[in-house]
Amino acid sequence: MSDSSIRDAVAPATTSGSRRDARPILHARQLSKQVVSGERRLTILSGLTLEVFPGESVAILGQSGAGKSTLLGLLAGLDEPSGGELELFGETLGKLDEDGRARLRAGQVGFVFQNFQLLPTLTALENVLLPLELSPLPDASARARDWLTRVGLGERLDHLPKQLSGGEQQRVALARAFVTGAELVFADEPTGNLDQATGGRIIELLFQLNREAGTTLILVTHDHALAARCDRCLRLEEGRLVELVRDEVGA
Repeated sequence: MSDSSIRDAVAPATTSGSRRDARPILHARQLSKQVVSGERRLTILSGLTLEVFPGESVAILGQSGAGKSTLLGLLAGLDEPSGGELELFGETLGKLDEDGRARLRAGQVGFVFQNFQLLPTLTALENVLLPLELSPLPDASARARDWLTRVGLGERLDHLPKQLSGGEQQRVALARAFVTGAELVFADEPTGNLDQATGGRIIELLFQLNREAGTTLILVTHDHALAARCDRCLRLEEGRLVELVRDEVGA
């Protein structure tokens, strides 16, 4: 890849005026992450910088083992970096304890995981209601039912995850991610456990819901075709992010 086609992913290269003028919803500065394996200290992320603006969709590509899921956990405040600083919604996460980070995420951040992460003893409706317990909204049950209907599961409200197909379980996860009116959704390989046809339908639904809600989306994937649907595409290489020009995303 030529130098002219790569730049550090400090800020988007082409952004609409409204986004460029807005304050970043997420700002990472010189993030690093090391872990100890036996007697060795492994560097997963090093000097990583990123800005994401309200309403953007950003894809993070990378080979298996590159640290994409580790990065997503750091950006969401689920894990702590070894160094650097991260601001989410204008709050410095390093100044918050675990409970403080959870309160910051409540109602503002949604998640979609590769393995769905539904609680097996709860029905589809109860799984979607879970985030509303942390961020109560009026008519929570009606809101959860409405979102399950929007993802095509209005007739499966009382079904347990084991009674649903993989695609249906991911639909429940999508409803759960958006039900609180989240400003930011993190999606970690959302089609990784689905066949191609089912995965395609889930992605269409994800981007449809994202457009309708005006949510900021940060998507981790190894799928270049999926990444190409986002406003920006970044690649995680040697612990840092580099931004890809549009023609390179399909490479």
